[in-house]
Amino acid sequence: MKPAILAAHRCAQKYGINPDRCEILQDAHTVVVRLTDSLVARIVSNTEGPRQGNAWFARETAIAAHLTRHNAPVIPLHPDIPPIAHLQDGYTMNFWQFVTAIDAAASPQEIGASLHHCHQALQLFSEPLTSLGILHESLTILQQPAVHHALSSASIDLLTQHLNSSIESLAACSHQPLHGDAHSGNLLMTSQGLLWSDWEDVFSGPVEWDLASAIWNTKLLENDASTADAVVQGYEAWGTAIDEMILDQCLIARAAVMSAWYPLLYPNPSPERIQKLQHRLAWLESHG
Repeated sequence: MKPAILAAHRCAQKYGINPDRCEILQDAHTVVVRLTDSLVARIVSNTEGPRQGNAWFARETAIAAHLTRHNAPVIPLHPDIPPIAHLQDGYTMNFWQFVTAIDAAASPQEIGASLHHCHQALQLFSEPLTSLGILHESLTILQQPAVHHALSSASIDLLTQHLNSSIESLAACSHQPLHGDAHSGNLLMTSQGLLWSDWEDVFSGPVEWDLASAIWNTKLLENDASTADAVVQGYEAWGTAIDEMILDQCLIARAAVMSAWYPLLYPNPSPERIQKLQHRLAWLESHG
């Protein structure tokens, strides 16, 4: 058994839970493992990644605990273990309820509505969050050797320009706590309904950022503008109007952020991922 998973077993046992399985659900910079019928642990296993320390993980846990308390459409933290970032045997971890995925697709309107419900609950989160955090972080990421190895100087200059311009433009907008990385991979259709996960990128910014994250691939990789528009309409149906100019700026910022992180997320990219990166960079070039 991996030391990280063994640490999660020991931590769960402190709270009277005896793990009876070791079902790995994800093995990346965090390990996600199912320990019992209802208990899932998420463990930070890569301490050499771009995010050092545990502040980001504690922030994610605090947000998840808040959303769980407010019955937001999210995968909830486990009720039998304190909703904090736990440290065990040198590993930081938190604990979630297992949810059952079902083979059903959400409508675009449902996606927009569920995101709006999360935003409503997030408005009540009182702890301070970094303004436009992922944009500022991406500027730092662009300085890493792995990025300079993977991207040309012209591409790095292009991304730097768009990130700085977006920060200046979006700083003047109304801000609130956001998911930060609200793409379809962090949305799961379950027996309990449509649920959001993975809150590690949470920051303060305009709600249009999360919508841009939700629709970027659909609108600009798949050329499915009608589905993307339906997501926005599903969001607006709950009473919040979206500013198209801010949304357009967030689409640009989202493309720049994803491009900056690509060499770290995909150090050995497949041809398909290389093509996606090239598409984003070309699109950004056309918006220079």
